[in-house]
Amino acid sequence: MTIDCKKEEEKLYRIGLFSRMNHVTIKALRHYDDVGLLKPQFIDPENGYRYYSYSQLPVLHQLLALREIGCSLEEIKQVQNGTNEENLLRRKKQQLLKEIADRTAMLSLLEGYVQTKDEETAYHPVIKELPEVTVASMQLQLPNYGALFTHMPAMGAEMERLGCECIDPGYCFNIYHDGEYREEDINAEICEAVVERKEDSETITFKEFPKVETAVCVLHQGPYEGFPKAYAAAVRFIEVNGYDISGPPREHYIDGLWNKETEAEWLTEIQFPVQKND
Repeated sequence: MTIDCKKEEEKLYRIGLFSRMNHVTIKALRHYDDVGLLKPQFIDPENGYRYYSYSQLPVLHQLLALREIGCSLEEIKQVQNGTNEENLLRRKKQQLLKEIADRTAMLSLLEGYVQTKDEETAYHPVIKELPEVTVASMQLQLPNYGALFTHMPAMGAEMERLGCECIDPGYCFNIYHDGEYREEDINAEICEAVVERKEDSETITFKEFPKVETAVCVLHQGPYEGFPKAYAAAVRFIEVNGYDISGPPREHYIDGLWNKETEAEWLTEIQFPVQKND
């Protein structure tokens, strides 16, 4: 006994119905057609109507799923052309994990900013790299902090005698080597970044400071008496964001007595070398 079965033709659905069935906009379907990701099964030559079939659902569902996880249309086209989908998914997973880590770090920074906001002055700590520099250095034992600036004119004169050329923009900073706050008998070092080393003299030596990969920096505007608040803001930020101080802080003098008329215009950046704690 022979049974003659005629294969039933696949049913076609106009684009509007296919759109409603799959919760995809007509605009999106037309775009997928234009870029070659999902062509209609049939286009009526008389009226241009697009028709789709159930057999195209796997293609559409793969397309939508990959779009949901952030794949670009070009990446989806590569998968349709034979690129290994599993490799693509692994790559997207790594991208998402990095984005999560970046967002988590951003949230941590935001929390740090919130906690370092002072009633009188809002400091905004930033994390940045400090460049490798060659400096002219003068090491001093000071009776108090106020005495520091009485030595700067003499240092400038000695640097001029040695033929020093400062880098542009300038980078002048002080370092305190006592490891703690002291009211007197302070071990300080004045550093001025220069283009090249010169011969050491009795008062000035030349040295290299390596690059600092990560530093928490706070700008302080105004008199130097306000430094404790800037230091406190930087330290709070360091603690909140899971850093350890990895070197002595620097006071980078940007504007001061030498180029500004009032103390309110003085600008100093407090720089703390740091590293992530375990």
